[in-house]
Amino acid sequence: MNQEIRNCQNCHNEFVIEPDDFAFYEKIDVPPPTFCPECRLIRRLSWRNERSLYKRKCGLTGENIISVFAPDKPYTVYGSKAWWSDEWDPFEYGIEYDSAVPFLKQFDALLKRVPLMNLFGFYTSLVNSDFTNMVSYLKNCYMVTCSDVGENLIYGSFVNKSKDCVDNLILLNSELCYECVNCLKCYRALFSHDCENCNDIYFSKNCVGCSNCFGCANLRNQKYQIFNIQYSKEEYDKKLADVLPFTREKIDKYCKEAEKHWLKYPQQYYHGTHNVNVSGEYIRYSKNTKHSFLVINTEDSKYCTYIGEGNSRELFDFTSFGTTSELLYEVQQCGEKCSRILFSWWVASNVRNVEYSVMVSGGHDLFGCVGMRKAEYCILNKQYIKEEYEKIREEIIADMNKNPYIDKAGRVYKYGEFFPSELSPFGYNETTAGELFPLPENKVFENGFNWYEKEPNIYQSTLNAEIVPRKIDDTPDSILNEVIECKKTKRGFKIIQSELDFYRKLKLPIPVIHPDVRHANRIKYRNPFKLWHRQCMCDKSNHGHEGKCSNEFQTSYAPDRPEIIYCGSCYNSEVA
Repeated sequence: MNQEIRNCQNCHNEFVIEPDDFAFYEKIDVPPPTFCPECRLIRRLSWRNERSLYKRKCGLTGENIISVFAPDKPYTVYGSKAWWSDEWDPFEYGIEYDSAVPFLKQFDALLKRVPLMNLFGFYTSLVNSDFTNMVSYLKNCYMVTCSDVGENLIYGSFVNKSKDCVDNLILLNSELCYECVNCLKCYRALFSHDCENCNDIYFSKNCVGCSNCFGCANLRNQKYQIFNIQYSKEEYDKKLADVLPFTREKIDKYCKEAEKHWLKYPQQYYHGTHNVNVSGEYIRYSKNTKHSFLVINTEDSKYCTYIGEGNSRELFDFTSFGTTSELLYEVQQCGEKCSRILFSWWVASNVRNVEYSVMVSGGHDLFGCVGMRKAEYCILNKQYIKEEYEKIREEIIADMNKNPYIDKAGRVYKYGEFFPSELSPFGYNETTAGELFPLPENKVFENGFNWYEKEPNIYQSTLNAEIVPRKIDDTPDSILNEVIECKKTKRGFKIIQSELDFYRKLKLPIPVIHPDVRHANRIKYRNPFKLWHRQCMCDKSNHGHEGKCSNEFQTSYAPDRPEIIYCGSCYNSEVA
């Protein structure tokens, strides 16, 4: 089939459907999308609440629990242990399909009745890590999301196989790191970005195999450098001693100086390694994967985000985890070893042939189900024999095309579309969509999303930011009893014991910015999940060649950004 240009029914912009897209849709037997790739991503992310956590009661036991579902939302919510127990039966909520009512309206009613799990994670793998979400195998962790295998982690997202780290975003196999973004195999890295196999580095970017470097960029296997100037060990140690211990003023000063220094050095058009034929950002060990972001070990896939390690293939419009899985389409959160999961949200491991379902685990051939475990041939949580299931499924698909759900903005949801954003349990401002594609409240409603008015600050501040000691050596244990007023938002927040221990160990001052603001600041350093067509900016005459490089590429660096952007070949020649 030839390439086609279509108009998105949401933003009304043109988008392209390529021949390999059509081949995938034909393989899984679904119609082509009517939303463009970016609108499809935003729609999925509007069902993803990563960091907005609330206190409420378990609907089964009455125990106090932490949940992504606010207590005043019209949903039944169980704690993880209760939800996975045999104390309730999802079949009890089953309903007959009614051809007179749009299918998605019936599904929405079911979603509001069947118990939902309070958090997205594997509670049996967590030790003293209650305030976490979308995680597994954590010990002594606090306010960590989308992370696996870690110990003593505080305030971080996508922090994997790491320990003793605070305030990081995209961190792997690292230890004693603070305020880092996209770092791998680092030890004692502070305020650094895009570094690998480094130790004892500060305010550095794009460094590999380096140690004892301060404010550097684009170094390979170097040590004792400050702002890319070489020093002896003795000189370096003396200059570093003049800087430490850090104060907040010093940190602000060196952050600004480092960012200005970094701009002198070229950036590769994307962050990634060991890839073949890919486009996107933050991609590793992948092949034939296009327009995807933050993915690992993925093959023959497109329009994906947040895929973990584990050899996945043929995933389109998929978001979050999905290791060793295949044929996933328009899915938000999926576990291991899954196949042909369509238009669904939170599908756990070992599942196949699932459509329009939420929070299902094990089993196969489920359509419009919620909370089912190891079930088969079910529609709207009602059991059928195989022949009945297939007959009713075909009837529903035909009805969805003849009598589709139409949202408040007039968007039509026939078979083949993910759940409408207006049916999401979350306000746009609670979700990853709001984090990556922020909108003011009035625009949220105009675009057909929900808005949730969060509770006012529950902490009454006891300590003004200006009074918090400038140096960690001057900070008493009594800081643990204080509620610090955020310097920017005036919201109160507290310091926990393990966090204080970390600051003392690394000689860092207590922060006076709320953790949510610190997270938002780190997001600014992560490139957007969007691509622009650009040309390499390398002037080859500076390297003994004639003219400028003619290589073109798709990059997440927008044309109006100040960085110098090179193709892979020119970048590797520059930093070799």
